[in-house]
This record gives sequence, structure tokens and C-alpha cells, in this order.
Amino acid sequence: MSVKIAPSILSANFGKINEEMAELEPYVELFHIDVMDGHFVPNITFGAPVMKWFETKLPMDVHLMIENPEKYVEDFVKVGGDRIIVHVEACKDKRAVLQQIKDLGAEAGISIKPKTSVSEIEDVLDMVTQVLVMTVEPGFGGQKFMEDMMPKVTQLRELKPDLDICIDGGINAETAPIAVKAGANILVSGSYIYKSEDRLAAIESLRV
Repeated sequence: MSVKIAPSILSANFGKINEEMAELEPYVELFHIDVMDGHFVPNITFGAPVMKWFETKLPMDVHLMIENPEKYVEDFVKVGGDRIIVHVEACKDKRAVLQQIKDLGAEAGISIKPKTSVSEIEDVLDMVTQVLVMTVEPGFGGQKFMEDMMPKVTQLRELKPDLDICIDGGINAETAPIAVKAGANILVSGSYIYKSEDRLAAIESLRV
């Protein structure tokens, strides 16, 4: 399974966001859109009214780090979200939310925080095309990679071999091979790419 690189635009310059995305578009497979509400995580980013201005030919994975995601799923699909990823910890009825996403015509994904076990989502693996494993505590960019999350990745790969398994948090040239070896095939990287003096070199360093 080939590795896909997903720049997190959380680290991009939002004053020229479409230029920031266009610069990387020829060299990556998708973009990762982090949405935070200040409740589920202690930070706030943006909502669908801002995302509607994003322009890219690539798929956009929308990572909803928000409470009551069922209230906002439709808004993010309408503004171009190709895959909507919700946190199991934020879902009152995870199966209902995932079905809602699919009924709206988007792909469904589910995410787990570092303290959440794979057992919490095993019963919905049949509904998702991606599981996102957080390798930092969600809410802030630039944190240190938590290597002790890798057994979750290996477990998921064994449970569903064709699943997109995404790693989000602390990905760089040193940690990318660890994640891929464990079974991940999508690597989210924000500050490592966008704050690099040579962004294309940073991207290529993640391809292992």
C-alpha cells in the first residue's frame, strides 16, 4: 500500500491559503483540514464558512475535533469535504454519525485520541474508509510523536487490511518510517512541511 502525504493546513499562512495549497498540490495526495471548536479541544480554528473558500483539485479530509459533530457534518460536506473524520469520543451515537456522513455522499472516517483503545471503534470499521490515530493530544500543532501508539496501528491493519490508516501528530523524517512500518499509509504533517525552508524536500523525506 503506497504512502500518501497529507499536509495539515493548520500550519499554513491563512492570509494566502489557496497559494499555500497550490504550492504543494503537485507533490502530495490530499489535504488535511483540522477543525477545532475550543470545547472538544482547547483551541479554535475555523468553520465551514471559511473552508468554502479553499480551492484545490485534491481530496480534502476534514478532521472534526468538535463536540456534537452531527450538527456540522452537512456543512462541511457542502463546502467540499471529501471525507469527514469524527472523533469517537465526541459521538453520542457513532454509527448514526458515520451513516449520516455516508448518506451525504462523503466518505466516513473515525479518529481515536491517545487514551482511546481500538476496541472503542471495532464495531464500526465496516462503515469507514479511514481510521485516524492521534499520536499527540489533539488541539495544537508541533507536539512530540507518541511512538507508543503504534500497536494500535498494527492492530487496525490486521483487523482490516485495506483500511486507510492515518497518523496525525509529530510526523517528520524520523517518525514517518516508524508509522509506516507499523502499518500506516496516510501521514499528516503540518509544521514539519509548512515551516520548512524547503517544503518539497520535507515532503519527499516522508516518503518511505
